Amino acid sequence: MLRCGSTTTIQLVSSTGRHCSRQLLASAFQSHSQCRLFATTRTLLRQAEDESPRSKEDAEAVKRQRKSEWKRRQGGQTFLDHVVITVRGGKGGDGCAAFHREKFVPYGPPSGGNGGRGADVYILPTPHLTTLSSLAKKIRGENGKHGQGTWQNGKNAPPYVIKVPLGTIVRELPLNDSRRAKDEWEAEEESLQGLGPEERKIKMRETRWLHYPGAADANVDRETFLEAEVTQYKMERERRVNRRRRALEEPIRLDLDKEEVIERPVDAPLGIKQKEPLGHLVAAGGQGGLGNTHFLTTENRSPKFATRGHEGERITLELELKLLADIGLVGMPNAGKSTLLRALTGGRAKTEVAGYAFTTLNPVVGIVRVSEDGTWEGSISGQDIHDETWVEEAEEAKRTQEGEYAYALTRNEKASDDEYLTKMGRGHHFDIYETFRFTIADNPGLISQASEDRGLGHSFLKSMERSLALAYVVDLSAPNPWDELQVLRDELEKYQPGMSSRARIVIANKADLLAGEGSEEAVLEARNKLKQLQDFVDQEMVLSDGRKLDLVPTSAKYSQNLDKLVLLLQQYVAEAREAS
Repeated sequence: MLRCGSTTTIQLVSSTGRHCSRQLLASAFQSHSQCRLFATTRTLLRQAEDESPRSKEDAEAVKRQRKSEWKRRQGGQTFLDHVVITVRGGKGGDGCAAFHREKFVPYGPPSGGNGGRGADVYILPTPHLTTLSSLAKKIRGENGKHGQGTWQNGKNAPPYVIKVPLGTIVRELPLNDSRRAKDEWEAEEESLQGLGPEERKIKMRETRWLHYPGAADANVDRETFLEAEVTQYKMERERRVNRRRRALEEPIRLDLDKEEVIERPVDAPLGIKQKEPLGHLVAAGGQGGLGNTHFLTTENRSPKFATRGHEGERITLELELKLLADIGLVGMPNAGKSTLLRALTGGRAKTEVAGYAFTTLNPVVGIVRVSEDGTWEGSISGQDIHDETWVEEAEEAKRTQEGEYAYALTRNEKASDDEYLTKMGRGHHFDIYETFRFTIADNPGLISQASEDRGLGHSFLKSMERSLALAYVVDLSAPNPWDELQVLRDELEKYQPGMSSRARIVIANKADLLAGEGSEEAVLEARNKLKQLQDFVDQEMVLSDGRKLDLVPTSAKYSQNLDKLVLLLQQYVAEAREAS
């Protein structure tokens, strides 16, 4: 009985004769056309291709998705919400073939240690990330250390943790997907192509066995080595079949929408290392190789061979990020969503504002903080007008050039100013007043047929799936803002039935553009238009449960009527959090 590490047990097959073991090995090393060693992979792949062939529609959808991603990468923007990565567990360390030597013991017993286990690869959600752009396309765990003489086992490699943002969905690519990289078995099969039976045998032995110096030729003729080799191939085939069955029947599907927290006991003794969360295992590291001590039997008192470490699992994962924002802004291009987000966050949200469509190509999330008396941080920022980005940058450059900031107080100087401390301030000074906060997401503009992946299509719509509440943003100065509402609702329903039921409010932005002259006729016309929009919302935008949407006219550019808007958004988020 031979033991591998502390878990695996190998029972050597009792041989009926030298001829029997050689026949078993000869059948394993037949010619490439008759080789059965890799038949399992080819059979399972063929079955997978027959069951789920890739259609032309799928190929067209992938092409449109790549085009959308290319659009969103323009302008140096680093936001990334979809990526395919190849993950590889660490290779196990090799076992050692050695014999004990010391004074007066010239021929000691076998003393080769086992190799260490390769690193397992885990995936862990964290709230400190907002994009997948920091992930490498190829990730590999650390290899285990090799075993050494005097019964020294190799060190296990530490686990490798892939950190991703909250809201990431992880899917394992199926066997028939063209984006999938070869696993460890397929990679070996590819390296053996074009080799004859003897060359295949030699190469496969080189990747699986280590020999004591000068004993390689003698080992391949020994019965004990041939029996151990047959047993190793049987175990290897078992592992391979189990792995293929798991890939077909139980592929990896993870929805990482919650942070993993380990409760630490307060009464734990001091000096004990606290356990850190690792997340979900996606690729196991390879087992370490066996030292020659594991092949010691009554028939073979000096085994001169050891096994190499196993390859770690190789897997291809598709990661898709769906933002976890409390409020999602839904609107047509150039409806003023970016300006509204800047106004609500006091200019802290770095969104680009311009007078053309599709200024925002990637979702941007901002934080709105509210005090107990209803004051929100953006209202005391000192910036009441939020103009286009290029205008603000030009004004900032002008102030810098004229030296207006030369004698301005720094943040530390302001913090020590008694007058500044007596009033409510933004930034970290607002922390003592904050009683409620929520996140709000500015998403790319939605157009007609976006549910069919037109424009930015699914790249926009999938970022709205996790929002607790949705807010329609329409341009009140447009000729028919109610038509925009109809398109927005229909596209949400086409993409995901029931998605429009999460809408709670209609924000009629750019109200400052109406009645700009101030004449009685212009004011009356503006009131009639707002009343017509209110009637449309009350009659046509009623939700399935009978609720009616609120309507709030605002001017994000001049920060008008935002107090009422923040109060309503806070109410929606509080109700949704209580319900969940």
